[in-house]
Amino acid sequence: MAWATGPVAWADFTPGGTGSGSQTQANGDREGDTLSASVVVYDRSKNGSGTSAGAVTSTTTWTPPACYYAPRYTPDQLKAHLEPIWEVGSTGDLWDSQQRDRYVNGKPYKDFNKGKDGDGYFWESFVTDGREADPHAYDCDQPIFWVDKAESPPASAPQSVTPEVLAGLAYNEIRVPSTKVTLAPADETKVNLPTWAWLDGAEFKPVAVTASVPVLGISSTVTAEPVSLKIDPGTADAVTYPASGVCGISGGTIGEAFARGKADQAPPCGVRYLRSSGTGSYQLRATVTWRIHWTGSNGAGGDLPDGAFGATQEVDVQEIQAVNR
Repeated sequence: MAWATGPVAWADFTPGGTGSGSQTQANGDREGDTLSASVVVYDRSKNGSGTSAGAVTSTTTWTPPACYYAPRYTPDQLKAHLEPIWEVGSTGDLWDSQQRDRYVNGKPYKDFNKGKDGDGYFWESFVTDGREADPHAYDCDQPIFWVDKAESPPASAPQSVTPEVLAGLAYNEIRVPSTKVTLAPADETKVNLPTWAWLDGAEFKPVAVTASVPVLGISSTVTAEPVSLKIDPGTADAVTYPASGVCGISGGTIGEAFARGKADQAPPCGVRYLRSSGTGSYQLRATVTWRIHWTGSNGAGGDLPDGAFGATQEVDVQEIQAVNR
């Protein structure tokens, strides 16, 4: 998905908005026009949770944006932010002089744009959570710039927040349940004995995260739905069911729970080991693929790359002991 910047629809912002405990609030005040340092608000109330939940990884080369631009300062706030830095002089006389020219002396902003107070915001770059070590985190290198409410961010800052960019940020926040599968036999299986595998449908429901910028009145909701489970037995000496190792989802459940009387049947989802694991264990890896799509407040939306999340678990495989009389 290309991060093209489209027109930003500004909306009236209701001060002191409330949200769930999983949201980071960005509060506005039309008198003081206060912006929070975290202007992107995440609603994670429908996200996966628990210590075993994890982030999905794109199944393509696409990744969510490592950085973005968002509104950060009113004129008074930018003045309060920059003037103490200039007074200390730690950034050097030349830099301070260039900054004063840019934000005070009219090249291009005069007196921090105080004449436009209430008409827009100064925007700044942010690094996406968890991407601090990513080289692309430095792609957002534009100096702090002003955007009028009636205008779109400049083309020179294509990572500026729009519903589409917010979709990428919400994708980065998606968390899905652990993929530890239930096996039968559970503790120890035998060579050439079909081992059934399944995932509890109650745990594998769609999850969603909404990212929004209240001061702009824009948002995007990203939804992830489980579609399949891929089993890697951890050894070439094994046969998977089905042969591809990919088990589809049906009725909210991946695979089928084992029932008495089915021990000799081929499972709809599972594995049959052809060789003992000896004194050790095979590392079976189960990876769930999630289909992901987004819907923006401007009516836009569509598919995002599928996400995957997997985990390994130990499987002991022993030879069937024959009794000679």
